[in-house]
Amino acid sequence: MDLQHWLGRATEAVQDWADTFGPYRPHPSLEVDDARFASAFEEFTERLADNYPFFHPRYAGQMLKPPHPAAVVGHLTAMLINPNNHALDGGPATAAMEREAVARLAAMFGYDTHLGHLTTSGTIANLEALFVARELHPGRGVAHSADAHYTHGRMCHVLGMSSHPVRTDAQGRMDLDALEEVLRGGQVGTVVLTTGTTGLGAVDAVHEALPLAERHGVRVHIDAAYGGFFTLLAGVEGPEGLPPEPWRAVARADSIVVDPHKHGLQPYGCGAVLFRDPEVGRFYLHDSPYTYFTSTELHLGEISLECSRAGASAAALWLTFRLLPPTPDGLGRVLAAGRRAALDWAELIEASDALELYQPPQLDIVTYFPAVDPATLTGVDAASARILADGMTGPDPVFLSTFKAGREAFTARHPKVTADADAARILRSVLMKPESEDHVRHLHDRVERLAT
Repeated sequence: MDLQHWLGRATEAVQDWADTFGPYRPHPSLEVDDARFASAFEEFTERLADNYPFFHPRYAGQMLKPPHPAAVVGHLTAMLINPNNHALDGGPATAAMEREAVARLAAMFGYDTHLGHLTTSGTIANLEALFVARELHPGRGVAHSADAHYTHGRMCHVLGMSSHPVRTDAQGRMDLDALEEVLRGGQVGTVVLTTGTTGLGAVDAVHEALPLAERHGVRVHIDAAYGGFFTLLAGVEGPEGLPPEPWRAVARADSIVVDPHKHGLQPYGCGAVLFRDPEVGRFYLHDSPYTYFTSTELHLGEISLECSRAGASAAALWLTFRLLPPTPDGLGRVLAAGRRAALDWAELIEASDALELYQPPQLDIVTYFPAVDPATLTGVDAASARILADGMTGPDPVFLSTFKAGREAFTARHPKVTADADAARILRSVLMKPESEDHVRHLHDRVERLAT
């Protein structure tokens, strides 16, 4: 895609549409001449240079990458109109696009029926799912993995619900024996399962947890904010293929959250929440005397806790899905490259004398640590911090992140390491960009040199 060309076409297309309503004179209070703008824009772009190169495969730190050019063009084009997807009166075209894009997400997870919408973030999407959980099971709390995103504990506090962290196993997944102990107490109404923890990329055993939840009469919510699109690799042939069982079971969950602004190639913020039973829409009921008046059709604001939301987010996702649909042959090819990159790097680390693999990658997150002598948590922590800092400087930078591994979790995986501290930072790399597949060897060699 020629991004410059299509950005120009975006402004032309919107201007052509605007001209159909007849001429008018812009108010002089809004006028800014090009000379003044040039000065401000120069300062603006200089300040934007204070960023890490999220676009480049040498950036292998956090879950950050630029949106696809199609998403950029879709977002900008709609933003020039500035629709508000709260009500059909504020964005009829983008509201329709949102419904179509959300339906594709629901189909990706195997939902036959659904109620859902986009949100500004996975945090808000999870808040909505837990809000419905509270309304369905008042007075009962939420159980979630101890490695689940911190948003669950935080949103339980916001909603006045009890939060029940459940210990994890040696792969970072929810320990189902521990979950059963928690459920026996009768205080939990909803279990949150994570398909792709943000720290390790661990995938909870959804297919095994669902029968357990059913026996205890509790709901199941899937936090797939990070890993949800990996369902496209379930059962796929080749090294990138994932065991299908947990992903196929997601269709039986009561609600799902996924973030298109992660693996869906979208700009921030674009999250989504889906409910299997459309009847939960009754918990959102409210009235606005000045908003819902041009249509008897249900407005998106009537099934959302948020009010104003950018229609541009829906437009960007809709346009992206037209070109790279959420199918194994569409977006699945993008995720497959990152998955293969993670497996390739893990193999290089396992053959290295300077680095050790913390645990095998389950998705596209690689966790590892420098081999130190003596092998202690304090030594690993100090070496990891040094490599992180040194990697970002010099003529050949590499950008990583760290993950704090607790004493018990670390020694369960690596019993030969002396636990002389409560925790240790290890190195963590997220290989979200498909270009990472061609850059793995360089990343590995650079980190290995830093480690030695």
